[in-house]
Amino acid sequence: MLGLAAGAGALAFWKYKKMSPDEKQRLKDKASETGSRIKEKASEVQDTISDKYDQLKNTAKKEASDFKSEAKDMTR
Repeated sequence: MLGLAAGAGALAFWKYKKMSPDEKQRLKDKASETGSRIKEKASEVQDTISDKYDQLKNTAKKEASDFKSEAKDMTR
C-alpha cells in the first residue's frame, strides 16, 4: 500500500514539474481557494458546536434548578 502511495506521489510530482507556469499558478490558486473554503466551513462547524453546547449546558442548569425546587417543595 505504501509503495502505491509513493508511486502516485512520484507521478504527481513528475506531472507538476512538466506543467507550464500558468498551469502551476492555476493549481496553486485552486489549492488556496479550497483551503480557504475548508477553513471557513471548519469555523462554521465550530460555531455551531459551540452554540449547541451552550444550549445543552443552559438546559441542564435549568433542569437541575427545577429539580432542586421540586425537591425543596417535597420536603416542606
